[in-house]
Amino acid sequence: MKRIFYTTILLFAITTVNAQGLKGLIKKATKTDSTGKSSVGGLLGALSGGGNDSLSTNDVASGLKEALNVGVKKGTEKLSSVDGFLKNAAIKVLLPPEAQKVEKTLRGVGMGKLVDDAITSMNRAAEDATKSAAPIFLDAIKGITIQDAWGILRGNDTSATSYLKTKTTSPLTAAFKPVIEQSLTKVNATKYWSDLVNAYNKVNLFGGDKLNPDLSAYVTEKAITGIFYEVGQQEKDIRKNPLARTSDLLKKVFGN
Repeated sequence: MKRIFYTTILLFAITTVNAQGLKGLIKKATKTDSTGKSSVGGLLGALSGGGNDSLSTNDVASGLKEALNVGVKKGTEKLSSVDGFLKNAAIKVLLPPEAQKVEKTLRGVGMGKLVDDAITSMNRAAEDATKSAAPIFLDAIKGITIQDAWGILRGNDTSATSYLKTKTTSPLTAAFKPVIEQSLTKVNATKYWSDLVNAYNKVNLFGGDKLNPDLSAYVTEKAITGIFYEVGQQEKDIRKNPLARTSDLLKKVFGN
């Protein structure tokens, strides 16, 4: 009889505590916000263990795309300015690897200015072409389907940029190369490169193969790499800096 009595008391106590806990949870989750509306979403999130995380997969995918849009716009604006590539050690366009011997040889015979002019002109071409890069990149972002939005959101600081790079590099290269070719001609990069190659070929009369790589393909690759790098920096900023979240969607997605 005593055992039954104590068991009943214990069950009553547990039920009371759980009811009070649930009542407190409901009260907290359904309290009115600044607009006077009750936070039903907060209740559902609290009951599911999600706290304030009421994001949908569509929210996350849209937020990631918007972050990339912001990154592209800010990044291309930065890189298209004078010295955007040339004075940025992380993305500066240097001579192609196969031309390193050329640089060493020409600098060794007092033709360093010829090398510097060629390098400067390639970076000027990248900067000039980047002025037209934003629409190309934004179209690519619009067309991608983010298959693992949550995984990208919870990934590293540049996961969205890496995803964009994986999905769009080939079409971006095809679309961007003609722009680079125009810019190479516009800033006389093609002429400087031709002068450099011709000078080297004359100096290197008995040095083996002549040098004549595809300059436009090389600068296109380096320019796209530089743009992706800068977009990644902008993504990092959005993830870490609340002030960089310039829309309600970015605040909602990355604030959580």
